[in-house]
Amino acid sequence: MIQAIAKKCITFMQKEAVLCVAILCAVVSFFFSPPSKEVFSYIDWDTLALLFSLMAVMKGFQKAGLFVYLGNGLLKRTKTSRAMLLVLVFLPFVLSMVITNDVSLITFVPFGLIVLRMAKLEQLAVPLVVLQTVAANLGSMLTPMGNPQNLYLYAKSGMGFFELCGLMFPYVLFSGVCLAALVLVRKFSVVESVSVSSQWKGLKSISVYLFGFGLCLLGLFGVIPSLAIALVTGIFLFFFDRKLLLSLDYSLLGTFLAFFVFIGNVASIEGFTRFLSSLLEGHVETVAILASQIISNVPAALLLSGFTTQWDGLLIGCNLGGLGTLIASMASLISYKMIAVEYPKQRKRYFFWFTVCNIALLGALILLHLVISR
Repeated sequence: MIQAIAKKCITFMQKEAVLCVAILCAVVSFFFSPPSKEVFSYIDWDTLALLFSLMAVMKGFQKAGLFVYLGNGLLKRTKTSRAMLLVLVFLPFVLSMVITNDVSLITFVPFGLIVLRMAKLEQLAVPLVVLQTVAANLGSMLTPMGNPQNLYLYAKSGMGFFELCGLMFPYVLFSGVCLAALVLVRKFSVVESVSVSSQWKGLKSISVYLFGFGLCLLGLFGVIPSLAIALVTGIFLFFFDRKLLLSLDYSLLGTFLAFFVFIGNVASIEGFTRFLSSLLEGHVETVAILASQIISNVPAALLLSGFTTQWDGLLIGCNLGGLGTLIASMASLISYKMIAVEYPKQRKRYFFWFTVCNIALLGALILLHLVISR
C-alpha cells in the first residue's frame, strides 16, 4: 500500500515537476514570511481567471475539430513535400498567436505525424516536429493570449494590446522569415494531397466557443471583469461539458498560484529584494533569458516580475528565453513526449536537432535585439 502511494507520488512529481517546485518554493518562503491575510493579495486573480477561460475555449475549439479542419483545407492545395512542410510548420506558428503555443502543439504535432505517414514521408518526422515546436514558441510571442507569460505580463504591466504586439512584431516577423528559410532549403519531392479525418460539424458546433472567445477578448481589453467571465465559463461547462472542464490544465493554474505566493513572500525580504533588483538593473533581458533556460520562461516571468518594472525588457527576455534548452518553454516538452512515444529510437536525434535549431535561432534573435535596441 505504502509502496503504491509512493510510486504514484513519484510519477506525479515527474509529470508535474514545475508545479511541485513552485509549491515547494511557496512552502519554504513561509519560513521567511509567516502566513497572513496578505497572502491572498499576492495572487493575481484576474490573470488566473482569464487563463482558465482561454484554456476552456481553446479546448472546446480543439474538441470540435476546428484546427484540424483548417489544416486539411490548406493541405489540399499542397503539391510538394516542401509546400506540405510549410503548411505544417506555419499552422502552429500563426495559430499559436490566438490558441496558445501548447494547444497548437497538442493539435498540430499529431496532425503533422499522421500527414507524413499518409504521404510516406516519415523520414521528415524529426525535422518537422522540431520546426513545429520552435514555430509555436515563436509565433505565440506576438499576442497577450499567445502564451501564459505574455498574458500575465500584459495584465501586470498595464501595457496596451497593440503596444505589446508592436513590441514583439519585429521578432516574430524575423522568426517567420527564418522558419521559411529552414523549410525552403530542404530538397523537395512531388506528393499527392492528403486529408486527415476531422470531427468538424460546422459553425453551429463551435458557436458557443466563439461566444466564449469573444468574452475572453472583452476581458482582455478590460470591458468585462475576468472573474465574471471565468464564473460564467465554469458554470456553463459544469452543466453542459464536465468532461472538458475536468480536462483543463489545472497544474498550470496551480503553478501560477504557487509562484504568486512565493513572489509575494520573498518580496517582503528586504535583502533578497535589493539583490535581485540590482541584478536585473540594466540586464533584464539577459537575466530573463538565462533564468528561462533553467526554470522555463513562465516561472521566470512570474519570479522576475516582482523585482523590476522594466516590462519591455522582461517581455522580450522571457519570450526569447523560450528558445534554448528543452525546458526553456514547457510547451516544448509536449513535442518531445510525442516523439518519444511515436519514434522512441529517434529521441537522441530529436534532442540534438532541437538544441541546435533552438540555440541558432536564439542567437539570431539576440543579435536582432541588439540591433533594435541601439
